[in-house]
Amino acid sequence: MTEPLSDRLIHPTATAGCAGVDIPDSRGRTGLDRTGFGLHGNPNVEVERVEVTSDGWHVLRRSTFTYRRRDGTVETQQRETYDRGNGATILLYDPERRTVLLTKQFRFPAYVNAHPDGMLIETAAGLLDDDTPEVAIRRETSEELGVAIGEVQHLFDLYMSPGSVTERVHFYAARYSPADRTGSGGGVPDEGEDIEVLELPFDTALDMISGGEIVDGKTVILLQWAAMSGALTSKSIA
Repeated sequence: MTEPLSDRLIHPTATAGCAGVDIPDSRGRTGLDRTGFGLHGNPNVEVERVEVTSDGWHVLRRSTFTYRRRDGTVETQQRETYDRGNGATILLYDPERRTVLLTKQFRFPAYVNAHPDGMLIETAAGLLDDDTPEVAIRRETSEELGVAIGEVQHLFDLYMSPGSVTERVHFYAARYSPADRTGSGGGVPDEGEDIEVLELPFDTALDMISGGEIVDGKTVILLQWAAMSGALTSKSIA
C-alpha cells in the first residue's frame, strides 16, 4: 500500500529573519511563506516548505512539495513561482469602422530576449491590485488609451505562463467609437509608462500577427477571438 502523503509531510520551517516572512518586506508584507499550505484540491500534492527568495515589488518563492505520480510513487519536487498578482486585458474594437485600439510600449524583458527593440504592440492591460477585474480594466483603458468604455464582455480567464508565473489574466472585449475617446491616454508617467496609442484596421492587425509585428500572447489571443467570433461585423458584443 502506498503511504499517505500526509504521513510524509515535513513540518514547515520558516526562514527566520527573512523579509516577507517575519520581517516586513518593501511593501510591508509578512507571512509570504505560507502560500500553498492548507490547499486540499489535489490529494496528490502536499506542500512541505516555502522560501521567500526575493524582496522586490512582487514575490519570488521556492516551494518544496511531495507529489504522487500516476503510478503511485511519491517524490519530492521543488518549483520557483513568481507572484505578481492577477491581471486583466481588453480588446477595444469598432465594428462600424473595423478598427481596433492597441498600445505600443517598451518591454525590457522582451528586449533582452531577442526582440529587436522591445517595443511591443499590445491590448490595454494591467494588474488588478485591490480592484475587481472589471474595475481594473476600466481604469487601465482610461489611463492607457484615454477611452471611457460602456458595456464590457468578459470572455475567459487564462494562466499565461503556468510553469512559473502564478498570474491569472481576465480577458475582456468592448466596443468603442471616436466619441468615447475622452483623453490622450499614454499611461501614468509616475509609474514609468510611456505608451503610444495605435488605432489599426482590424485586418492589418491580423496580418501583423503572421508578419511577426504583434508577438504579445494576450493580444494574439484577443485578435483571434475577434476573428472567430465575428465581433468586427456585429453591432453587439453579446
